[in-house]
Amino acid sequence: MAHTGEIHPQRVGDTDELAAAMRHLKRRSGLTYRQLEKRAAERGETLARSTLADVLGGKVTPRPELVAAFVRACGDGEREREWLEARERAVSRGAGSAGDRDEPVAPGPHAPRGPGWRRVPLLPLLGFVVLSLVAATVWIVGPPGGSDGPGKGGAGASASPGKRIVLPRGPVEIRPVVADGLCLTDGLAEGYDSLVAVQRPCEDVAPQETELIPAGGGTFRVQWFHPDHDKGCLNAVTARTGAALLEPWTACEKTSRFRVEPSDSGGGDQYVLHVVGGGCVGISGARRSVAAPAVTEPCDGSAKQVFSITPASRAR
Repeated sequence: MAHTGEIHPQRVGDTDELAAAMRHLKRRSGLTYRQLEKRAAERGETLARSTLADVLGGKVTPRPELVAAFVRACGDGEREREWLEARERAVSRGAGSAGDRDEPVAPGPHAPRGPGWRRVPLLPLLGFVVLSLVAATVWIVGPPGGSDGPGKGGAGASASPGKRIVLPRGPVEIRPVVADGLCLTDGLAEGYDSLVAVQRPCEDVAPQETELIPAGGGTFRVQWFHPDHDKGCLNAVTARTGAALLEPWTACEKTSRFRVEPSDSGGGDQYVLHVVGGGCVGISGARRSVAAPAVTEPCDGSAKQVFSITPASRAR
């Protein structure tokens, strides 16, 4: 299409500017919301009018697949990658002067779900050492002041005082203890238009995999991998609803880090996930329902903030 009144997605700096650029692109296309929805449907894509109106109005953050479908419907598909990069950059920087958009707690590019996604995340811990035990590989987290040798909590690792924990290495399942049969995986939370960590039946998680990835200083990142979406690490973001959700970003090095510490419940594989910088991961409202989101909230020692972490092969 003719690029009169050129739009420069590469100049987008925050979510307000992204919404403004998308509004400009819609005006230039001369298409109505209904026509855009129809064009997307002809390609087998979803571009709901109500959702698009909220996105262009700056009310919600667009998912990567919505941005891609929108620019293609507007006839600017040759610059799809530029628009997706603009979306990543905008979400990583949060809102502009209006200050009313979803804003990440930690800086770093968002994880698009289409070309370049790939959302999913991992956990953090205090100090770790790689250890091979027959056929099993684990992370060892030891008490403060431990020596640096293998199996002794190396790198100054610490969990709770006087305790040492052994976490599985490789694919794991993170199960909220308040919701039997459910695991943390990706889904949508009410009022937020990007994928976040929610609880869903463990048998529905595959082929996605979750791993705990060492992040230095005894901490971990929660990393997800999906064959269709590649890798992404969980990052705490503050949504318009006021909830601090966990969203997978592709730039793992800029995402949240976690300390994994044994819970007081006494369960051998039950842990509390402390977010570096403050707070603990918990299930919103201690809900047992499918799709209830994981949130970052003040640590209170309740069951909603306790998770079991087990090897995926064992838990299935």
